[in-house]
Amino acid sequence: MKIAKKNFGMLSEGKKARLFILRAGDLELVMTNYGASLVALYVPASQRPREDVLLGYGTLSGYAADRFFFGSTIGRYANRIAGGTFTLNGRTYVLDKNSGNHTLHGGRRGFSHRLWKADSYEEKDGVFVRFEISSPDGDGGFPGRLKAAVSYGLSKSNELIVDYSAEVDKPCPVSLSNHAYFNLSGEGRGDILSHEALFYASRYVALGGECIPTGALPGVEGGPFDLRTRTVIKDAMARSPEIAGGFDHCFAADGESGKLRPFAELSDPLSRRKMRLFSTHPGFQFYTGNSITATAGKPGSFYEKHSGFCLEPQFFPDTPNQTAFPPCVYSPERKFHERSLYSFDW
Repeated sequence: MKIAKKNFGMLSEGKKARLFILRAGDLELVMTNYGASLVALYVPASQRPREDVLLGYGTLSGYAADRFFFGSTIGRYANRIAGGTFTLNGRTYVLDKNSGNHTLHGGRRGFSHRLWKADSYEEKDGVFVRFEISSPDGDGGFPGRLKAAVSYGLSKSNELIVDYSAEVDKPCPVSLSNHAYFNLSGEGRGDILSHEALFYASRYVALGGECIPTGALPGVEGGPFDLRTRTVIKDAMARSPEIAGGFDHCFAADGESGKLRPFAELSDPLSRRKMRLFSTHPGFQFYTGNSITATAGKPGSFYEKHSGFCLEPQFFPDTPNQTAFPPCVYSPERKFHERSLYSFDW
């Protein structure tokens, strides 16, 4: 197991960003403290060399100008909050709107475009980097001072381990996640439509207009969102006009929230790489890169629609306005803590 560090560049305000390179098992993970972002993940294949399976950029300036959240840690609240408002304890909070009339991933200056503190460390079975950030009361319109941390690491068993935590000094909605785009064929190697998906999810979050939840959690059985048997992504998209352009939907994971349990399996028949996601979160957003257009990525790579997929463990979108969803409000007495694990085979 190894940990290496190097400079990644300087931001316009004169602050330096760094890269952290972790090696354990057969994997190599590259991260930056700008946005606490996953920059690269090198994974072997059965009859191919080790390849980077994450979409991203080769320079700090790429991440500073990024609008797709490539690899970023997102917060204070992952996904959408309808109308950019919510009411808590009788008070209405108005948030920073950055997706039409709605707030997406914390607003225009969410955690994805900030410099985090970072420290690397080693444990018996893995190597890690812990990123920390402080968010003042009123930041983006959210109440309370929040301190957040996320640790990313690799185990000897070819697992990417993620541990999220946060504490607030007054009640506030919190949902931290990571917005990595995966292509198990290798980043820059075309689209992910031939990947196969298997979800451990019997319900999904029904959407109305502008990707805002209706509040319903219908069952998937027999419908276009039933991915409980292995299904080619492009075949699943052909089932319904609602998903013909791609998935951007949240699924309610089976099992008990708060316990680490299987969420999904994605595999690429060409490289034979397989990724399994486990998490303690209530659900996960499945996104097939529908909005990516003509984007220069890492050196030699050019990204188009469906160049990558996201599996984002999280609370359901618009939970601050949906009383029937699992509660996302944290307080000095209730600290935020969730854990995810991505396991790789080939």
